[in-house]
Amino acid sequence: MSSIGKLMKQAARMQQQMESIQNELARRTVEITTGGGAVKVVAKCDGSIGSIKIDPQALNPSDAQLLEDMLLSATNQALAQAKAISTEEMGKVTSGFNLPGLM
Repeated sequence: MSSIGKLMKQAARMQQQMESIQNELARRTVEITTGGGAVKVVAKCDGSIGSIKIDPQALNPSDAQLLEDMLLSATNQALAQAKAISTEEMGKVTSGFNLPGLM
């Protein structure tokens, strides 16, 4: 088989693997809590936020800035962890597939 044919088969196989991993990542989640459990953020490994939970005890109007900071911190941590998992999983598929100028 020609090297172009092999390359095309490898690319098609890699595309199938990537689609499978993307579907799996959409179901996989990470959970981060801040403020001693006052705020919990669940992020999906496809880069979206699944849910945000706030302990009712943390809903003091005078502490709005603190709550906002906890939400921001938990969300950023959850997204960073989810992205790391996604990058690792996708890297498993693309390792060994080198095209000049592609990666």
